Amino acid sequence: MKVLVTGADGFIGSHLVETLVDDGFDVRAFSFYNSFNSWGWLDRIDPNIADKFEVITGDIRDPDAVDSAVKGCDIVLHLAALIAIPFSYQAPHSYVETNVSGTLNVLQASRRHAVSRVVCTSTSEVYGSAQFVPITEQHPLNAQSPYAATKVAADQLALSFHASFELPVAVLRPFNTYGPRQSARAVIPTIIGQIAAGAQEIKLGALSPTRDFTYVRDTARGFVQCMQCDATVGRVTNIGSGFEISIADTAEAIAEAMGANIKIVADPTRMRPEASEVDRLFAGTADAQALFGWKPKHGGRDGFKEGVRLTAEWLKDPKNLAGLKTDMYNV
Repeated sequence: MKVLVTGADGFIGSHLVETLVDDGFDVRAFSFYNSFNSWGWLDRIDPNIADKFEVITGDIRDPDAVDSAVKGCDIVLHLAALIAIPFSYQAPHSYVETNVSGTLNVLQASRRHAVSRVVCTSTSEVYGSAQFVPITEQHPLNAQSPYAATKVAADQLALSFHASFELPVAVLRPFNTYGPRQSARAVIPTIIGQIAAGAQEIKLGALSPTRDFTYVRDTARGFVQCMQCDATVGRVTNIGSGFEISIADTAEAIAEAMGANIKIVADPTRMRPEASEVDRLFAGTADAQALFGWKPKHGGRDGFKEGVRLTAEWLKDPKNLAGLKTDMYNV
Protein backbone atom coordinates (compact mmCIF):
# COMPACT_ATOMS: atom_id res chain seq x y z
CA MET A 1 0.00 0.00 0.00
CA LYS A 2 1.21 3.50 -0.82
CA VAL A 3 1.23 5.85 2.18
CA LEU A 4 1.54 9.62 1.98
CA VAL A 5 3.03 11.39 5.01
CA THR A 6 2.50 15.16 5.08
CA GLY A 7 4.93 17.03 7.29
CA ALA A 8 7.41 14.22 6.61
CA ASP A 9 10.33 16.62 6.90
CA GLY A 10 9.49 17.40 10.53
CA PHE A 11 10.31 15.85 13.87
CA ILE A 12 7.58 13.21 14.15
CA GLY A 13 7.09 12.90 10.40
CA SER A 14 10.68 11.84 9.72
CA HIS A 15 10.49 9.12 12.39
CA LEU A 16 7.17 7.99 10.93
CA VAL A 17 8.71 7.70 7.45
CA GLU A 18 11.46 5.49 8.89
CA THR A 19 8.92 3.31 10.71
CA LEU A 20 6.74 2.88 7.62
CA VAL A 21 9.70 1.99 5.39
CA ASP A 22 10.94 -0.51 7.98
CA ASP A 23 7.46 -2.06 7.97
CA GLY A 24 7.56 -2.49 4.18
CA PHE A 25 5.18 0.26 3.07
CA ASP A 26 5.59 2.23 -0.14
CA VAL A 27 6.10 5.75 1.24
CA ARG A 28 5.64 9.16 -0.34
CA ALA A 29 6.96 11.99 1.82
CA PHE A 30 5.49 15.49 1.40
CA SER A 31 8.08 18.12 2.36
CA PHE A 32 7.69 21.90 2.62
CA TYR A 33 9.25 23.50 -0.45
CA ASN A 34 12.17 25.89 0.07
CA SER A 35 14.86 27.36 -2.18
CA PHE A 36 17.64 25.53 -0.33
CA ASN A 37 16.33 22.18 -1.63
CA SER A 38 16.26 21.04 1.98
CA TRP A 39 14.05 18.13 2.99
CA GLY A 40 14.32 19.00 6.66
CA TRP A 41 15.01 16.00 8.88
CA LEU A 42 14.66 13.67 5.91
CA ASP A 43 18.14 14.87 4.93
CA ARG A 44 19.42 13.30 8.16
CA ILE A 45 17.35 10.13 8.08
CA ASP A 46 18.77 6.63 8.57
CA PRO A 47 21.14 6.24 5.57
CA ASN A 48 20.04 2.62 5.15
CA ILE A 49 16.59 3.78 4.01
CA ALA A 50 17.39 7.18 2.51
CA ASP A 51 16.72 5.95 -1.04
CA LYS A 52 13.72 3.81 -0.20
CA PHE A 53 10.97 6.41 -0.26
CA GLU A 54 9.70 9.12 -2.60
CA VAL A 55 9.88 12.82 -1.74
CA ILE A 56 7.51 15.46 -3.14
CA THR A 57 7.97 19.12 -2.19
CA GLY A 58 5.14 21.62 -1.96
CA ASP A 59 3.06 23.63 0.47
CA ILE A 60 0.19 22.21 2.50
CA ARG A 61 -1.64 25.53 1.98
CA ASP A 62 -1.69 24.98 -1.79
CA PRO A 63 -4.64 22.75 -2.82
CA ASP A 64 -3.07 21.81 -6.16
CA ALA A 65 0.19 20.76 -4.54
CA VAL A 66 -1.68 18.68 -2.00
CA ASP A 67 -3.85 17.10 -4.68
CA SER A 68 -0.76 16.04 -6.65
CA ALA A 69 0.76 14.52 -3.52
CA VAL A 70 -2.39 12.56 -2.60
CA LYS A 71 -2.99 11.20 -6.11
CA GLY A 72 -2.10 7.52 -6.31
CA CYS A 73 -1.90 6.98 -2.55
CA ASP A 74 -4.00 4.52 -0.55
CA ILE A 75 -3.46 6.05 2.90
CA VAL A 76 -2.78 9.62 4.01
CA LEU A 77 -1.12 10.38 7.34
CA HIS A 78 -1.51 14.12 7.83
CA LEU A 79 1.10 15.65 10.14
CA ALA A 80 1.92 18.95 8.40
CA ALA A 81 1.21 21.83 10.79
CA LEU A 82 2.55 24.85 12.60
CA ILE A 83 2.93 23.65 16.19
CA ALA A 84 4.90 26.19 18.27
CA ILE A 85 2.48 27.63 20.82
CA PRO A 86 4.42 30.86 21.53
CA PHE A 87 4.61 31.73 17.83
CA SER A 88 0.85 31.26 17.54
CA TYR A 89 0.43 34.33 19.76
CA GLN A 90 2.41 36.33 17.22
CA ALA A 91 1.12 34.88 13.94
CA PRO A 92 -2.34 33.35 14.46
CA HIS A 93 -3.37 33.91 10.83
CA SER A 94 -0.52 31.65 9.68
CA TYR A 95 -1.84 28.92 11.97
CA VAL A 96 -5.32 29.17 10.48
CA GLU A 97 -3.94 28.98 6.95
CA THR A 98 -1.67 26.03 7.69
CA ASN A 99 -3.55 23.99 10.27
CA VAL A 100 -7.15 24.58 9.18
CA SER A 101 -6.97 25.36 5.46
CA GLY A 102 -4.12 22.88 5.04
CA THR A 103 -6.22 20.15 6.62
CA LEU A 104 -9.14 21.07 4.37
CA ASN A 105 -6.86 20.64 1.34
CA VAL A 106 -5.87 17.17 2.55
CA LEU A 107 -9.48 16.14 3.16
CA GLN A 108 -10.71 17.43 -0.21
CA ALA A 109 -7.90 15.71 -2.10
CA SER A 110 -8.39 12.47 -0.15
CA ARG A 111 -12.08 12.51 -0.96
CA ARG A 112 -11.40 13.28 -4.62
CA HIS A 113 -8.94 10.40 -4.96
CA ALA A 114 -10.96 7.94 -2.83
CA VAL A 115 -8.18 7.06 -0.40
CA SER A 116 -8.92 4.17 1.91
CA ARG A 117 -7.80 5.88 5.14
CA VAL A 118 -6.88 9.36 6.37
CA VAL A 119 -5.32 9.85 9.79
CA CYS A 120 -5.26 13.48 10.96
CA THR A 121 -2.92 14.54 13.74
CA SER A 122 -4.43 16.26 16.75
CA THR A 123 -2.79 17.39 20.00
CA SER A 124 -3.47 17.08 23.71
CA GLU A 125 -3.45 20.90 23.83
CA VAL A 126 -7.04 20.89 22.56
CA TYR A 127 -8.18 19.71 26.01
CA GLY A 128 -6.62 22.63 27.87
CA SER A 129 -5.88 22.16 31.57
CA ALA A 130 -7.27 18.85 32.74
CA GLN A 131 -10.74 19.01 34.29
CA PHE A 132 -10.36 15.35 35.23
CA VAL A 133 -7.62 12.74 34.85
CA PRO A 134 -6.77 10.65 33.09
CA ILE A 135 -7.97 12.76 30.16
CA THR A 136 -10.19 10.60 27.98
CA GLU A 137 -11.51 11.40 24.52
CA GLN A 138 -14.74 12.56 26.20
CA HIS A 139 -12.96 15.39 28.01
CA PRO A 140 -14.31 18.84 27.03
CA LEU A 141 -12.31 20.77 24.43
CA ASN A 142 -10.89 24.02 25.78
CA ALA A 143 -8.37 25.72 23.49
CA GLN A 144 -6.15 28.06 25.52
CA SER A 145 -3.91 29.23 22.66
CA PRO A 146 -4.43 30.16 19.01
CA TYR A 147 -2.50 27.00 18.11
CA ALA A 148 -4.88 24.80 20.10
CA ALA A 149 -7.90 26.57 18.60
CA THR A 150 -6.74 25.81 15.06
CA LYS A 151 -6.22 22.17 15.97
CA VAL A 152 -9.73 21.95 17.42
CA ALA A 153 -11.02 23.38 14.15
CA ALA A 154 -8.95 20.96 12.07
CA ASP A 155 -10.11 17.96 14.14
CA GLN A 156 -13.76 18.92 13.80
CA LEU A 157 -13.35 19.53 10.09
CA ALA A 158 -11.87 16.06 9.66
CA LEU A 159 -14.67 14.40 11.61
CA SER A 160 -17.25 16.38 9.65
CA PHE A 161 -15.89 14.92 6.40
CA HIS A 162 -16.52 11.46 7.79
CA ALA A 163 -20.05 12.36 8.84
CA SER A 164 -20.89 14.29 5.68
CA PHE A 165 -19.08 12.37 2.96
CA GLU A 166 -18.19 9.02 4.60
CA LEU A 167 -14.50 9.79 4.15
CA PRO A 168 -12.65 7.17 6.24
CA VAL A 169 -11.00 9.63 8.61
CA ALA A 170 -9.44 8.88 11.99
CA VAL A 171 -8.11 11.53 14.37
CA LEU A 172 -5.08 10.52 16.43
CA ARG A 173 -4.32 12.67 19.47
CA PRO A 174 -0.75 12.22 20.78
CA PHE A 175 0.33 13.65 24.11
CA ASN A 176 3.60 15.65 24.23
CA THR A 177 5.93 13.77 21.93
CA TYR A 178 9.68 14.10 22.57
CA GLY A 179 12.88 12.53 21.28
CA PRO A 180 15.74 12.99 18.80
CA ARG A 181 15.21 15.72 16.16
CA GLN A 182 12.81 17.78 18.25
CA SER A 183 13.39 21.53 18.04
CA ALA A 184 14.75 23.57 20.94
CA ARG A 185 11.38 25.35 21.36
CA ALA A 186 10.20 22.23 23.24
CA VAL A 187 11.04 21.80 26.90
CA ILE A 188 12.98 18.51 26.90
CA PRO A 189 15.50 19.46 24.18
CA THR A 190 15.72 22.92 25.79
CA ILE A 191 16.83 21.35 29.07
CA ILE A 192 19.14 18.79 27.49
CA GLY A 193 20.64 21.34 25.13
CA GLN A 194 21.48 23.83 27.86
CA ILE A 195 23.07 21.14 30.04
CA ALA A 196 25.01 19.66 27.11
CA ALA A 197 26.30 23.14 26.25
CA GLY A 198 27.72 23.45 29.78
CA ALA A 199 25.12 25.68 31.39
CA GLN A 200 24.54 25.26 35.13
CA GLU A 201 21.67 27.73 35.31
CA ILE A 202 18.87 26.30 33.18
CA LYS A 203 16.39 28.86 31.88
CA LEU A 204 12.80 27.61 31.76
CA GLY A 205 9.23 28.87 31.80
CA ALA A 206 6.52 27.59 34.15
CA LEU A 207 7.72 24.70 36.32
CA SER A 208 4.53 23.39 37.92
CA PRO A 209 2.58 22.18 34.84
CA THR A 210 2.58 18.44 34.29
CA ARG A 211 2.84 16.61 30.99
CA ASP A 212 2.45 13.08 29.65
CA PHE A 213 5.62 12.78 27.57
CA THR A 214 5.51 10.20 24.76
CA TYR A 215 8.69 9.00 23.06
CA VAL A 216 8.69 9.74 19.34
CA ARG A 217 9.12 6.14 18.20
CA ASP A 218 6.04 5.20 20.23
CA THR A 219 4.10 8.04 18.61
CA ALA A 220 5.19 6.85 15.16
CA ARG A 221 4.09 3.31 16.00
CA GLY A 222 0.73 4.71 17.15
CA PHE A 223 0.14 6.17 13.69
CA VAL A 224 0.85 2.85 12.01
CA GLN A 225 -1.44 0.97 14.40
CA CYS A 226 -4.19 3.56 14.04
CA MET A 227 -4.16 3.54 10.23
CA GLN A 228 -4.51 -0.24 10.19
CA CYS A 229 -7.48 -0.30 12.57
CA ASP A 230 -10.93 0.10 11.02
CA ALA A 231 -12.49 0.86 14.40
CA THR A 232 -10.63 4.19 14.65
CA VAL A 233 -12.55 5.67 11.69
CA GLY A 234 -14.88 8.51 12.60
CA ARG A 235 -13.48 9.01 16.07
CA VAL A 236 -10.67 10.52 18.12
CA THR A 237 -8.13 8.28 19.84
CA ASN A 238 -5.57 9.37 22.45
CA ILE A 239 -2.08 7.94 22.69
CA GLY A 240 0.28 8.70 25.57
CA SER A 241 2.79 7.14 27.92
CA GLY A 242 0.57 6.71 30.98
CA PHE A 243 3.03 8.73 33.08
CA GLU A 244 2.62 12.27 34.39
CA ILE A 245 5.55 14.46 35.46
CA SER A 246 6.00 18.17 36.22
CA ILE A 247 8.38 20.37 34.22
CA ALA A 248 10.51 20.90 37.35
CA ASP A 249 10.79 17.16 37.95
CA THR A 250 11.52 16.63 34.25
CA ALA A 251 14.49 18.99 34.53
CA GLU A 252 15.77 17.16 37.61
CA ALA A 253 15.38 13.76 35.91
CA ILE A 254 17.31 14.96 32.88
CA ALA A 255 20.06 16.46 35.04
CA GLU A 256 20.36 13.18 36.93
CA ALA A 257 20.55 11.19 33.70
CA MET A 258 23.28 13.52 32.39
CA GLY A 259 25.22 13.65 35.67
CA ALA A 260 24.77 17.40 36.03
CA ASN A 261 24.11 19.73 38.94
CA ILE A 262 21.74 22.47 37.83
CA LYS A 263 19.90 25.49 39.10
CA ILE A 264 16.60 26.34 37.44
CA VAL A 265 16.06 30.00 36.61
CA ALA A 266 12.64 31.38 35.69
CA ASP A 267 12.79 33.21 32.37
CA PRO A 268 9.78 35.53 31.86
CA THR A 269 10.21 35.40 28.07
CA ARG A 270 9.47 31.67 28.17
CA MET A 271 6.20 32.05 30.08
CA ARG A 272 2.84 31.70 28.38
CA PRO A 273 0.17 34.29 29.22
CA GLU A 274 -1.29 33.16 32.56
CA ALA A 275 -4.71 32.13 31.26
CA SER A 276 -3.12 30.38 28.28
CA GLU A 277 -0.90 28.03 30.28
CA VAL A 278 -2.11 24.41 30.30
CA ASP A 279 -1.53 23.26 33.88
CA ARG A 280 -2.03 19.53 33.57
CA LEU A 281 -2.05 16.90 30.83
CA PHE A 282 -2.29 13.17 31.57
CA ALA A 283 -3.48 10.80 28.86
CA GLY A 284 -6.25 8.28 29.17
CA THR A 285 -5.42 5.60 26.60
CA ALA A 286 -7.99 2.89 27.32
CA ASP A 287 -9.60 3.34 23.87
CA ALA A 288 -6.27 2.94 22.07
CA GLN A 289 -5.52 -0.15 24.12
CA ALA A 290 -8.91 -1.66 23.30
CA LEU A 291 -8.95 -0.69 19.61
CA PHE A 292 -5.41 -1.45 18.49
CA GLY A 293 -3.55 -2.82 21.47
CA TRP A 294 -1.70 0.40 22.30
CA LYS A 295 1.22 -0.17 24.63
CA PRO A 296 4.12 2.29 24.43
CA LYS A 297 7.59 0.79 24.64
CA HIS A 298 8.72 3.79 26.67
CA GLY A 299 5.75 3.96 29.03
CA GLY A 300 5.78 4.81 32.73
CA ARG A 301 8.65 6.28 34.75
CA ASP A 302 11.26 3.75 33.60
CA GLY A 303 10.29 4.20 29.98
CA PHE A 304 10.53 7.96 30.37
CA LYS A 305 14.02 7.69 31.81
CA GLU A 306 15.10 5.53 28.89
CA GLY A 307 13.56 7.93 26.38
CA VAL A 308 15.36 10.85 28.02
CA ARG A 309 18.64 8.93 27.87
CA LEU A 310 18.21 8.24 24.16
CA THR A 311 17.29 11.87 23.49
CA ALA A 312 20.26 13.19 25.47
CA GLU A 313 22.59 10.78 23.71
CA TRP A 314 21.45 12.15 20.34
CA LEU A 315 21.59 15.80 21.39
CA LYS A 316 25.08 15.53 22.88
CA ASP A 317 26.45 14.77 19.43
CA PRO A 318 28.20 18.06 18.50
CA LYS A 319 26.61 18.26 15.06
CA ASN A 320 23.14 17.92 16.59
CA LEU A 321 23.82 20.24 19.52
CA ALA A 322 25.13 22.95 17.17
CA GLY A 323 21.70 23.29 15.57
CA LEU A 324 19.94 24.14 18.84
CA LYS A 325 21.43 27.62 19.50
CA THR A 326 21.18 26.98 23.24
CA ASP A 327 22.35 30.50 24.13
CA MET A 328 19.17 32.12 22.78
CA TYR A 329 15.42 31.59 23.04
CA ASN A 330 13.40 31.28 19.86
CA VAL A 331 9.62 30.87 19.95
